[in-house]
Amino acid sequence: MTSSKKELKEKENRERLTRAIDTLDSITKNNDVQKSIRNMMKEVLAILKDEKSGSMSVRAANAISMLDGATQSPQMQSHIRTMLWQVVSTLESIRE
Repeated sequence: MTSSKKELKEKENRERLTRAIDTLDSITKNNDVQKSIRNMMKEVLAILKDEKSGSMSVRAANAISMLDGATQSPQMQSHIRTMLWQVVSTLESIRE
């Protein structure tokens, strides 16, 4: 892969990661969402933002794993579950 293609892919991945982080951040600030779910989203955000814990794709994979478990919660509101599925879809598109 040429240098410019790598740079473009890296830029796209950063944009996707930023989009996912922004959505998760909005969930954590929504007081209508249960506290346990907000706390779980804060943990996911910490994983996504921690650049020392691995590459962007590794962090995305770890976050997807956590989010998959979260979406199984019967207490979660359907619109929040839908938002999380969108985040998962965005994170799945992050590849190196």
